[in-house]
Amino acid sequence: MTKNILSIFTFSLLVVLTACKPKYEATTPEQGEMNPTRFVMIGGGHAGGYMDDALTYEGQTNSVANILAEQFKTIGGGAFNQPYVSQSSMGVSMAGLAPFKLGYKTDCKNVTSLSPVRIATGGDLAVLNDNLYTASNKFGNFGIPGLKLMDVSNTAYANVNPFFKRMTSSTTSSVLDNMMGVDPTFFSIFLGIEDVMDYAKSGGKNNNLPSTANFEAAYSNLVQVMTANGAKGVVATIPDVTQMPYFTTIPWNGLNLDSASNQTLNSIYNPLNFFFEIGSNPFMIDDPAANDFGVRQILDGELLLLSVPLDSVKCNQMGVLFPLRTEFVLTLEEISTLRNQIAAYNIIIKTIAAQNNLAVVETDKFAKNLKDGFVYNGISMSAKFVSGGAYSLDGIHYNAKGNALLANEFIKVINKKYKSTLHQVNAGNYGATLFP
Repeated sequence: MTKNILSIFTFSLLVVLTACKPKYEATTPEQGEMNPTRFVMIGGGHAGGYMDDALTYEGQTNSVANILAEQFKTIGGGAFNQPYVSQSSMGVSMAGLAPFKLGYKTDCKNVTSLSPVRIATGGDLAVLNDNLYTASNKFGNFGIPGLKLMDVSNTAYANVNPFFKRMTSSTTSSVLDNMMGVDPTFFSIFLGIEDVMDYAKSGGKNNNLPSTANFEAAYSNLVQVMTANGAKGVVATIPDVTQMPYFTTIPWNGLNLDSASNQTLNSIYNPLNFFFEIGSNPFMIDDPAANDFGVRQILDGELLLLSVPLDSVKCNQMGVLFPLRTEFVLTLEEISTLRNQIAAYNIIIKTIAAQNNLAVVETDKFAKNLKDGFVYNGISMSAKFVSGGAYSLDGIHYNAKGNALLANEFIKVINKKYKSTLHQVNAGNYGATLFP
């Protein structure tokens, strides 16, 4: 009897352990109803492999577009060319700066801690002087840092965006012209993030969000051109950018006061009906509509941007005696404006996709899942800055592991829509932030 019970226990344990193992497809991948011979992807930095606030060879190699192209090769996909930065180059940011790495930084109080630091005083600007286009080397990755939907058909865009200039066939050709020169058989569109990011990163100061009418016209035209030759594709919605670490890392109530500071601030602000206590408190922010003095305490749910100069907060009374300026804050009203606009754009994207029988990736759901946190093959993933495992050190773009996870979302909907059997990638094989 004991032997039988032991045998049953052993068998049950084996079943449990087997069920916990990651499942990898052993079937031969098939293309189904898609033709990946000439694949192109268009988008901003999130498609192009921009990470740690720079375009680098490593980032391009681990871009969503390149990860997808490598999987497509298993079902007949052809060569996929990217406008690679040299492997020996440090890369360059959209502002001409060097990429971030995680290193040690000493603040104004002489406290040293781990923090994102630039790997050099300036980026490799020489990268932007190259033009890599050749007729025999047409590019498949049109994930261009800074590319907005509204600029896809702009024939002067090479004179505006140096990242596009280095890959265009001519300075009078649009991104769309270049892309259609490839004669794609399958395409992916991941546009819209850059269109909302100016507003978000300026704390609502740069109010240049495209109207829904203009967004719809531009997206409809893009899809119409892309599908004119019978090509099929997958489009992606726009994630809620306010869930990215750039907007969630600095707590709204991160003003920690001791007894003396608390007493001083109350003596200053109590007459304005603002009150403080020992411990955590809301920061003070500029708000012209708040009162005659144009200041108030930040509210729970409002967001402080990663661009806040923390040394000024720690040592120069910023956020206390000198309220945080509007470009460092997204108010509840601005967050609502941003989210409503993104929701409207996503309705347009999904409607146009349905009209053209295209697959749709809900990247907004993917970003929310990261914000909530989940476990992938035993690894905890989240949107937490640095330690979350999915975002790069700029707090906006994904790292290699995050790109791999997102590429799997594309693969899932492609398989479902086009009856293909593409294998997902093992995101555990891709890198994340390196600690010194």
